[in-house]
Amino acid sequence: MPYHEFECSKVIPERKQHAVIKGAGEDLTSCLPKGYLNTIPGTISERGCAYCGAKHVIGTPMKDVIHISHGPVGCTYDTWQTKRYISDNNNFQLKYTFATDVKEKHIVFGAEKVLKQNIIEAFKAFPEIKRMTIYQTCATALIGDDIEAVAQEVMDEMPEVDIFVCNSPGFAGPSQSGGHHKINIAWLNQKVGTLEPKITSDYVINYVGEYNIQGDQEVMLDYFHRMGIQVLSTFTGNSSYDDLRGMHRAHLNVLECARSAEYICDELRARYGIPRLDIDGFGFEALGNSLKKVGLFFGIEDRAQAIIDEETAKWKPQLDWYKERLRDKKVCLWPGGSKLWHWAHAIQAEMGVKVVSVYTKFGHQGDMEKGISRCGEGALAIDDPNELENQEAMRMLKPDVIFTGKRPGEVAKKMRVPYLNAHAYHNGPYKGFEGWVRFARDIYNAIYSPIYQLSGLDISKDEIAADKGFVTRRMLSDAGLSDEIKSSPILTEYTGKYDSVTDLRAKTYPEFERKTAASAAE
Repeated sequence: MPYHEFECSKVIPERKQHAVIKGAGEDLTSCLPKGYLNTIPGTISERGCAYCGAKHVIGTPMKDVIHISHGPVGCTYDTWQTKRYISDNNNFQLKYTFATDVKEKHIVFGAEKVLKQNIIEAFKAFPEIKRMTIYQTCATALIGDDIEAVAQEVMDEMPEVDIFVCNSPGFAGPSQSGGHHKINIAWLNQKVGTLEPKITSDYVINYVGEYNIQGDQEVMLDYFHRMGIQVLSTFTGNSSYDDLRGMHRAHLNVLECARSAEYICDELRARYGIPRLDIDGFGFEALGNSLKKVGLFFGIEDRAQAIIDEETAKWKPQLDWYKERLRDKKVCLWPGGSKLWHWAHAIQAEMGVKVVSVYTKFGHQGDMEKGISRCGEGALAIDDPNELENQEAMRMLKPDVIFTGKRPGEVAKKMRVPYLNAHAYHNGPYKGFEGWVRFARDIYNAIYSPIYQLSGLDISKDEIAADKGFVTRRMLSDAGLSDEIKSSPILTEYTGKYDSVTDLRAKTYPEFERKTAASAAE
């Protein structure tokens, strides 16, 4: 077996089965690490719990809902504002989070009374919000608080409100993926089919597994609307609570993130006969194929092709420019779950980079199978890594950039490795044709940032030239621009000649590269 043993984890022999290096001719069966298992005690895992998966990933993007956690305040705080689930409801769900703030006395004597009091106080504080989701946590699950009974009591007393209860305490699954499953099925059981939606098109879909990170969803909705498709609801980005109650009337479930939302799609197919179609909004080829599949289902593939042709003509030249400059740069693709296979092949094929490692904190073995299959020989795949293993992998692989979450990303920065936020993005959205170019631009800016180049110098011993790391300044000098522009530290002031810094680089960098190569040859 091609297992990889980390030096830092030799004291925990079981960890050897959770990391593999893809060898020559390896088939997927022999190079899969174990996954979606209970965390091994002592490994200092960084994965999220089932409560986090339910509230933070799936539930919170709903825009017109009071999201209240029944438990200690720490659970609530840990799942608040770390992802950019934007909404057109003035970002209500990002601005506010609610908790019953359970204390030791409540654990001893019960916390149902304090829960009811908090529910009523929250509705009174925000009278324009008439919908609520209550999330169970470990503490109140262990003492057996009957949340459903309290919620029903409030709804009987306040008939204008509606409350959804999600029983997904942290221990409900090996990782946050267990919480995804819990809230998917709970929503279907409690709320789907309780409201009849208004149908305005012959082509009606639910857009499932989409959370509107930095506006991802809006990009895709624009494509669907241009095709004449009515999006009945989005599960759950920028979505209305009541819209999601009418999911049962869609003609097709279009699934983006299979790891977080395939459960509700499969049940909607079993209970209501709604077909499931998996798509991918990342990358020119994958996105184009996805739009064509949706178009083919409804018999309007010509509309999809028109969008693909228009957008490709507009954005492909810019993507190709970045691809030439990112070719063979080494990338560690360390997101949470499905992005390891959504991105692995696309960034290699369309941006020229080389994925040298993939990992997942909560994915199943099916996620690893798809991710590893899209990587080349020598790629390191890790399940549920910890900080020490991350550091050892970075020292071994020497990547040019890492795509991961904020916590491991901050560690990477301390090791002088640039990182991009794979969960909340740096400058998103990243979906769509323009978004994919934006992603490439962020990668380029991270790798070629003068600050990161300077961070690799040790001022205690390295000889430092005055212009060391200032690639942009040397680029301008070699490109033969005017003294006025060369002397200005704020390049974007010169909008008369250049539309943006990116435009300036695009017009001057090729000449700089040619002169640099000639100088090196001499």
